[in-house]
Amino acid sequence: MLHTRTTPAQRRRALRERLAGGRLLTMPGAVNPYSAKLIEEHGYEAAYLSGAVLAAELCLPDIGLTTSTEVAARAQQVTRVTDLPVLIDADTGFGAPVDAARTVQLFEDAGLAGLHLEDQTAVKRCGHLDGKTLVTREEMAQRVRAAAEARRDPDFFLMARTDARAVEGLDAAIDRAKAYVDAGADAVFPEALADEGEFEAFRAALDVPLLANMTEFGKTPLLGARTLQNLGYDIALYPVTFFRLMNGALEDGLRTLAAEGTQESLLPRMQTRSRLYEVLRYADYTTFDSAVHDFTLPPGA
Repeated sequence: MLHTRTTPAQRRRALRERLAGGRLLTMPGAVNPYSAKLIEEHGYEAAYLSGAVLAAELCLPDIGLTTSTEVAARAQQVTRVTDLPVLIDADTGFGAPVDAARTVQLFEDAGLAGLHLEDQTAVKRCGHLDGKTLVTREEMAQRVRAAAEARRDPDFFLMARTDARAVEGLDAAIDRAKAYVDAGADAVFPEALADEGEFEAFRAALDVPLLANMTEFGKTPLLGARTLQNLGYDIALYPVTFFRLMNGALEDGLRTLAAEGTQESLLPRMQTRSRLYEVLRYADYTTFDSAVHDFTLPPGA
């Protein structure tokens, strides 16, 4: 009850095996440990932790203000409760290439299945906002190489994200992605692609797993799973979807309570107490606690 049934090494191998199958992997973003458990219970095969969500939970903008240790601590809380492989957003690696190397080992220790690093400068911003600045291709390749060499588990999944499409154009983004693969990245995350043609161009240029970011209110059209499968993509990412849904429901509830003076009309939209207890395995904990309380040593022990 208090831990997962699988080891981090098993979950890392599971992610690699799943991606080798040629079928699109739908990867929802978890908000917290409880939502990660719900993602697992609803039949998904992997989960994601967004840097933007982790920052927003602390009421911070997504501009590189969180630290590697803060993020690793939150990640460990999530990996404790789910047997799904969890991929995490490692932003820029939290500093120089040596910091990216330390981040890999912190995240390995936190039980994660993999991470992605991006080629923005340390003062980063959301990948779907204007005004991004990038490090050089060579500096990002060093970042990726340091991360790859720092792995103690060769199955830890290392993905390189490039934000170059919006800054330098599509051809430069593809050129950068190839360099990052040469430096040791297992997969590529091309951020803020503009249309299906650009998705096709990336697929034609690279033979490693590719991630499609289906974030809302951004520069990329929201493509369906069948379309992404036909385009040859391996992961469909929904990084902030459920955080936005949760916050929308919270604001609706606050307005309703203020207007009506009671939460009565909100009850049909709430998760019930019984369902909450089912997810938490409340009865199993009670049984376990009772068994421990009633335990006695055998005679002569």
